[in-house]
Amino acid sequence: MTRAWRWLIPLSAVPVIALLAYGFRVNPRDIPSPLVGRPAAEFTLATFSGEPLALESHRGKVVVLNFWASWCYPACYEEAPVLERNWRAYRDRGLVVIGVDIQDTAEAAQKFIRQFGLTFPNVRDVDGKVSIEYGIYGVPETFFLDRQGRIRAKHVGAVTDEVFRREVEPLLSEGASATTPTGASARPTGADS
Repeated sequence: MTRAWRWLIPLSAVPVIALLAYGFRVNPRDIPSPLVGRPAAEFTLATFSGEPLALESHRGKVVVLNFWASWCYPACYEEAPVLERNWRAYRDRGLVVIGVDIQDTAEAAQKFIRQFGLTFPNVRDVDGKVSIEYGIYGVPETFFLDRQGRIRAKHVGAVTDEVFRREVEPLLSEGASATTPTGASARPTGADS
C-alpha cells in the first residue's frame, strides 16, 4: 500500500503541472469572450460626483465601456488620452465612453481623472459586482456595445486610436439608419445584426 502511494502522489501532480503550463502559454488577449454577441449586463453605479449612472440610460447610443484603475501603469495611462480624444471626436455622432474604475481608492482615481482631463463619465465599481458580471480579470479591458446594448467586441489591453476607430466606426454606421429616435431597432434582428 505504501509503495502505491509513493507513485500515486507524483503521478497525480502531472495533470496539474500540464494545466498550469498550458495556462502560462496562452495569451489572455487570444481568449474569446463568451459575452460578445450578448446583451450587456445592466448596472447603475455612482459617478465620482455621486450621481447615479445607469448603462440602460445610454441605449440608442454606441457605448465604449472601459474598465480601468489608477494603479494600472502603463496601459491605463497610455489609453486615457486616446479615450478622451476619441470621446470628443465621436460624441456628437451618438457615442458615449463610460469609464469604470475598479479596485481603487476614490482619491487616486480622482487624481487620475484630473491628470488626464477626462470629461467622459466615470463611475466606481466599489464592490466589484459589475467587474464580475463582465468577467474582468485585469485592466484595462474595454467593451464595445451597439445601440441595442449588445456587446459587439472586447479588447484586452490599452485601446489605441486604431482599435477605437476599427471597433466604433462600423457600430456608428450600422446604427445610424437602424435605430428609431427611441433607440429601438428599426430592422429585424438576426444572425447578421
